[in-house]
Amino acid sequence: MQRRHWVAVAALAASALATPLAWSQSKEIRVAHIYSRTGPLEAYGKQTQTGLQMGLEYATGGTMMVAGKKIVLIEKDDQGKPDLGKSLLAAAYSDDKADIAVGPTSSGVALAMLPVAEEYKKILLVEPAVADSITGDKWNKYIFRTGRNSSQDAISNAVAVDKDNVSVGMLAQDYAFGRDGVKAFKDALHHAKIVHEEYLPMTTTDFTAGIQRLIAALKDKPGRKIIEVVWAGGTPPFNALADADLQKRYGIEVATGGNILPAMTAYKRFPGMEGATYYYFGIPKNPANEALVSMHYKEFKTPPDFFTAGGFSAAMALVTALKKTNGDASAAKLIPAMEGMSFDTPKGKMTFRKEDHQAMQSMYHFKIKVDPAFAWGVPELVHEIKPEEMQVPIRNKR
Repeated sequence: MQRRHWVAVAALAASALATPLAWSQSKEIRVAHIYSRTGPLEAYGKQTQTGLQMGLEYATGGTMMVAGKKIVLIEKDDQGKPDLGKSLLAAAYSDDKADIAVGPTSSGVALAMLPVAEEYKKILLVEPAVADSITGDKWNKYIFRTGRNSSQDAISNAVAVDKDNVSVGMLAQDYAFGRDGVKAFKDALHHAKIVHEEYLPMTTTDFTAGIQRLIAALKDKPGRKIIEVVWAGGTPPFNALADADLQKRYGIEVATGGNILPAMTAYKRFPGMEGATYYYFGIPKNPANEALVSMHYKEFKTPPDFFTAGGFSAAMALVTALKKTNGDASAAKLIPAMEGMSFDTPKGKMTFRKEDHQAMQSMYHFKIKVDPAFAWGVPELVHEIKPEEMQVPIRNKR
């Protein structure tokens, strides 16, 4: 009898302890950020992390709370490795009790993570991985993306080169980002012709052979000849392309999209180069961008970069959605709240397309200006390409 009494008391005590614990957990919204803190895309990942933190602070008015619940940010380093990213996401959902995940940096890692979100029935907000297949044939309903996709990159960059009598050689990385980027660019062209596709490993540092193959494919073509670069992280090929003196020797131009500021130092060697970018701090004019630029200068004495804006946008999307659900972070509540949802970002308004949860957003057609006041080639705005100007394909099988 005495033993049964103590067991009952112990059970009652455990129950009493569990109640405030469960209550305290319900007062948190746990967000796992899985990104490349190290690895070939480290610079991109760190920018996203900075932007996500600043965006959460801005969107919550510095409280880090939504509907009376504290946002708890859990950080994990996928090192750019798909298998690691997949296991980290599973651990975040199961062991860390994350309600929502944000990331990753690499498209290859993102593709490995998509089925995990579906298995655990929890939201994965993709930022900044770009490959079309993420919101295309590999997509599931738990996936939303604030980052731009390859088609948005391609359609906007095609604006600069898609003319009659133009031959294009593609230089891209040999993984999901590069191959999806080339496919999307090819689909976006209606006048120019792609005459060669050159895929090189992500870790390439010597571009000599690849550039020679591109020259051989282009040099005897009539009309304009352009090398279009689709490259992320690692050693960018722009200095190697500039060293080859392509314009003077072969009449070959170079074109590409925007990039992080350190990579754009080489753009100074291509004055007048045209392309389209996802973000440059000096282009958008809106309160969210003013706040981001101000916060970043205050903390780092430098302007925010390409992926900092992406992290900030992801944070604003999350807080907007959680306000709509009154702090309910379950996929059952978030999915209907986020489908078709518009939200403010440093780029202006974005809207999650209902069909594939891709954020529809502006892109910026630029021309590079060399300004001695800046260490990088400055992308001067030619035209803001608004979402309604881009026919972004729906590639999923919903």
